[in-house]
Formats: sequence, C-alpha cells, structure tokens
Amino acid sequence: MKGLSKIVLLAVAAVTLGGCSSNYVMATKDGRMIMTEGKPSIDKETGLVQYTDQSGHTVQINSDDVSTIIER
Repeated sequence: MKGLSKIVLLAVAAVTLGGCSSNYVMATKDGRMIMTEGKPSIDKETGLVQYTDQSGHTVQINSDDVSTIIER
C-alpha cells in the first residue's frame, strides 16, 4: 500500500509542477501562429519579442509583426 501511495504522490507532483509553466500562442500579422514554451518577453529598447519555441530554441521577432499573444 505504501508503494501505491508513493506513485500517486509522484503523479500529483508531476501534474502540479507541469502546470506551473504556461505556454502561449502568438499570432503574427502575416497569419502565422507561433506556439511558445513559457511567457514571451518584450524588450522595450529593441522592440523585440523573445520566446522559446517548442524545440527549446530562443527566438526573437519584431513586436510590430505580432498581433496577439494569448495564454494557451
């Protein structure tokens, strides 16, 4: 019985931790939908939106090209 409760506790912890990092969808003015890992950040000085794509690469896009950013 102790083994089962450990498995349940680990499963609950994994689901809880997995829910902490929200993913976002960015819509661009040319119609692309970009899925991101975590919340994109906007650099006011450069005008660039920095995000991590689903492959784990850090990418930047001009904020003028982004029409909407929504939490998924």
